Amino acid sequence: MPAVNSGLLFKLALCTMQRYSDLRTLVFSVALYVVCGLCWLVFQSPVWAQSSGSTAPEADSGWQDKPTWQFKHFAVVTAHPLASEAGAQMLREGGSAIDAAIASQMVLGLVEPQSSGIGGGGFLTYSNGKTVQVYDGRETAPQGVTEALFLEAAGENKGQPMAFHKAKVGGLAVGVPGLIAMLHLAHKDHGRLAWARLFEPAIALAEEGFPISQRLHALLKQDRFLRKDTQARAYFYDANLEPFPVGHLLRNPALAQVLRGLAQGGPGSLYYGELGNAVVAAVQGHATNPGLLRQDDFKNYNALRREPLCFNWQPKTPQPPQGAFEQTLARTALRVCGPPPPSSGPLAIGQILGILSQLSSGVKPVDRDYLFLEAARLAFADRAKFVADPGLSSSKLPDWQTLLEPSYLKSRAALISEKSLGKAPAGKPGGFAGQGLGAMPMQIEAGTTHLSIMDHNGHALALTSSIESAFGSRLMVNGFLLNNQLTDFSFKPFDDEGHPIANRVEPNKRPRSSMSPLLVFDPNTHQAQMALGSAGGALIIHYVTKALINTINEGLPAKAALEQPHLGSMNGPALLEAGRYAEDRADVLHKRGNELRFVPMTSGTHVLLREDGQLWGAADPRRDGWAVGE
Repeated sequence: MPAVNSGLLFKLALCTMQRYSDLRTLVFSVALYVVCGLCWLVFQSPVWAQSSGSTAPEADSGWQDKPTWQFKHFAVVTAHPLASEAGAQMLREGGSAIDAAIASQMVLGLVEPQSSGIGGGGFLTYSNGKTVQVYDGRETAPQGVTEALFLEAAGENKGQPMAFHKAKVGGLAVGVPGLIAMLHLAHKDHGRLAWARLFEPAIALAEEGFPISQRLHALLKQDRFLRKDTQARAYFYDANLEPFPVGHLLRNPALAQVLRGLAQGGPGSLYYGELGNAVVAAVQGHATNPGLLRQDDFKNYNALRREPLCFNWQPKTPQPPQGAFEQTLARTALRVCGPPPPSSGPLAIGQILGILSQLSSGVKPVDRDYLFLEAARLAFADRAKFVADPGLSSSKLPDWQTLLEPSYLKSRAALISEKSLGKAPAGKPGGFAGQGLGAMPMQIEAGTTHLSIMDHNGHALALTSSIESAFGSRLMVNGFLLNNQLTDFSFKPFDDEGHPIANRVEPNKRPRSSMSPLLVFDPNTHQAQMALGSAGGALIIHYVTKALINTINEGLPAKAALEQPHLGSMNGPALLEAGRYAEDRADVLHKRGNELRFVPMTSGTHVLLREDGQLWGAADPRRDGWAVGE
């Protein structure tokens, strides 16, 4: 048995199981209320259309009220209590924030398999109190792909983009996993504990079992494709093909064995060993949708160190912030840092905040919502045209800061009027390589989990990881699910005028992402004041931006900030959180030209704040997140 306090973790698992059991009635009531509300909207309003939920990467599973956490020395907030506890244990033993993140992520891959795991990738933003680093573990496309990967090869739809579910299920969309290589690289730079120690909590839980949460049970029940995979069916479902009930102890000895191999052999166990061969065989051998992944693709993969994309943000407060911490931040031009492309998140967030800073702050809440939607449309128009893997998107490395220059953002803000843009045009940033590009059509983006950590040395990190769709490609190998990240590429390689789309499929390319693990710094002390990020596909950008606005501009405590109803636009209809966004505010948005869609907006935002030696934590009530610390 690994040297781990497995008894403590097992007790926490049982407590977690009881907590979820008590929530069943609440979850049912919330779900019934939302359904009734949606039905009323369908029949009462011809202009407030309902969505199938295709914009929501993971389904709604109810509301879990969370406390406000306050700690003195360190804090870990992740998407599951067991993962947070694993990270906290590493910090108690003298480990670094990186050590804690690795331990937490290994547990997340077990207890939250729908969202992330070693079969996927991610981005990590880290600060040691002096410098900021970004680690890129984004998946890459196999060498054998072509631009036509997701176009129908025959039939009446030949040459047309295939349906999303057809592309994602099976081996076709599986990219080379990058998460374990990224974490190993970060550990090499900043780890304190032995690499193998960081896997012990996950190994113990995989062997002893963990209680199925209400959320995992709900997603298993709703999924249409996972039962078709032999390994996944045997692991998640009973003889009647029903998911095991809430509280059932789910054991995964196959994954425990995989984790032992990674603990002892490092990433080479995956990239050069029998495990990688098993992944390749599963991808190439899929019965209905085989992929192009080869052993050489694994051997050629590299996680990357990147310079962070940073921007200054001077908040404008429409009202005096309530707390001393928010008052201090609101008077300061903050420094916000996160991953550069191929992540589009921090760049789009910087554009939205920069556009809003050009506009009047003395407006009513519904007006602020309107301006937020318009700013998001403008940012997403630029995102669709310009943002892709910088190593392969053009012959000249793009200067992303051009898209964040105040003069450029002022010109973008000038397009906003009393009537909604509806669909905003892309801008023409001076000197930017890419003016001949076509705009990528909006596609589904999905999956993802986020964790934030601050340790007792003042170090901080934000880590967002993903397997893309909920349960990824629905292809399980040795106890873990493979990603379908290649569907983050544009299915169409060219627009209707024949212009190439920057984020088209190409060999060895990293697909564009919306992951937004951010650190927010006091520019005077260079200390991280906030660590935050979210799950939620392309809507991650809106969730993280609103978390910043709600805490800093609006002066809300972090817990209240994450409880606010969501809204956003990906340069199309205004998306409003079903069952939560106020009817009277929606009316005003509609009258100003917004086409409205009420959809589930199942964010997974996790925030840590540092104030006067204290750490404050908040976890999204829409998922299973929890904070642990001392």
